[in-house]
Amino acid sequence: MSQEMIDHNKTMSWSKKWIAFRTIWFKEIRRILRIWPQTLLPPVITMSLYFVIFGKMIGSRVGEMGGVPYMQFIVPGLIMMSIITNSYSNVVSSFFSAKFTASIEELLVSPVSKHAILMGYISGGIFRGLAIGVIVSIVALFFTDLGIEHLFVTIFTVLGTSILFSLGGFINAVFARSFDDISIIPSFVLTPLTYLGGVFYSLENLSPFWQNISLLNPIVYMVNAFRYGILGYSDVNVWYSMVAIFVFCAIFYTIAYRLLSNGSRVRL
Repeated sequence: MSQEMIDHNKTMSWSKKWIAFRTIWFKEIRRILRIWPQTLLPPVITMSLYFVIFGKMIGSRVGEMGGVPYMQFIVPGLIMMSIITNSYSNVVSSFFSAKFTASIEELLVSPVSKHAILMGYISGGIFRGLAIGVIVSIVALFFTDLGIEHLFVTIFTVLGTSILFSLGGFINAVFARSFDDISIIPSFVLTPLTYLGGVFYSLENLSPFWQNISLLNPIVYMVNAFRYGILGYSDVNVWYSMVAIFVFCAIFYTIAYRLLSNGSRVRL
């Protein structure tokens, strides 16, 4: 990048930075809505099957957990699981596709702020994650009653978790060298951590040893913070969970921004 372009990048007005960010964000939204049978429909079908199998069939035999019917207990965890997986998968697939087609290089050599590029892609992941979360919540209303006990905790946890995993998807896309690389983390890291993150059970049902092991799983804190916001019940300290989400978002953003600014891994 020439010195003239660097100087122009530094002197871009906020209005121009907003236009750049909005353009990338709207492009991501249009992409999500254009291929909605791939981006919005499958997660809803999957979550509906969870509601039927685990909530209705198995839940009727389990009875109560955490002082509420089992169906009601698992709904916050399933909503959070859908937000995590879709926020992550949207950014990792979108940004790696831009790398694969070399279209990202046009943005890198342009005077567009790296913050605008990063936040544009992250906002696309947030949009998809929250859209799926809302749709799944509406579907859940057909199976059980839902309310919000603590509005601030609910909003903070949903937004923070979506931002965090969107950033994680971005970092994965930067390091990926093939389409196989973008499926390794979701398959071998996210899926096990999510299923062992207290979505389907309370930590109180585990032995002390496995409770302590479970506390090493970061998704446990996100699921429980969201469950606390919806049901008022949590196995962990909610305020520690919220602080951890904020800190990890800051760390992941710093890493993602430096990787984008460096540019060495952004090109295949």
